[in-house]
Amino acid sequence: MSEHIIISLGSILLMGIGAQWLAWRLRFPSIVFLILFGFIAGPVTGFMRPDELMGDLLFPLVSISVAIILFEGGMTLRLDELRSIGKVVLLLISVGVLITWAITTLAAIYILDLHWEVSLLLGAILVVTGPTVIGPLLRHIRPKEKVADILKWEGIIIDPIGAILAVLVFEAIIAGEAYQAVTVVLLSIFKTIFFGGLIGLAFAGFSLFLLRRFWLPDHLQIPTTLTFVVAA
Repeated sequence: MSEHIIISLGSILLMGIGAQWLAWRLRFPSIVFLILFGFIAGPVTGFMRPDELMGDLLFPLVSISVAIILFEGGMTLRLDELRSIGKVVLLLISVGVLITWAITTLAAIYILDLHWEVSLLLGAILVVTGPTVIGPLLRHIRPKEKVADILKWEGIIIDPIGAILAVLVFEAIIAGEAYQAVTVVLLSIFKTIFFGGLIGLAFAGFSLFLLRRFWLPDHLQIPTTLTFVVAA
């Protein structure tokens, strides 16, 4: 059993590196080959079964990976860029999200013939672009600097917005009645913003406290920061 796990984990790394190398050689966005390799290894051949491989650790590992990806992407953002692109980014993560959600929901209802509740949830999930998609595309296409900055900001900020939206829609569907749904949604938004922001600020403040007083050696700064990100 342990050998199967080691082989599977090694295969994941090998396929990930291979997909990105192939994309580099063929001058394609790496996300294309990553998705292709994932489908082949998973649903097509059944070689990789994440539920069996990871078990109960699958969801926590995915959550931690997303947190690390967003943190790494957030480190590339510069606030001074918002002076020229802030309005466009705001429209993309607000009006753009609503338009995408509505179009995707209607497509799921009338094209895929899904129930309206499932369609709403699917639409909420698919509003996300994300840095794992936008980043490789920007490296491949290389648009003008202003366009690249807009897409970079949108791709990183939209991830938590889409995740929160999907969770809220799911909780609203589970709640059932309209009154209960509104209560659940508003309570969930408050808890997410308040507790998430409070915990994030606490860890960020503690990190700055340690770094400014040079209480962490250089070789421990990255692991400590990563630990705080995962914990938050």
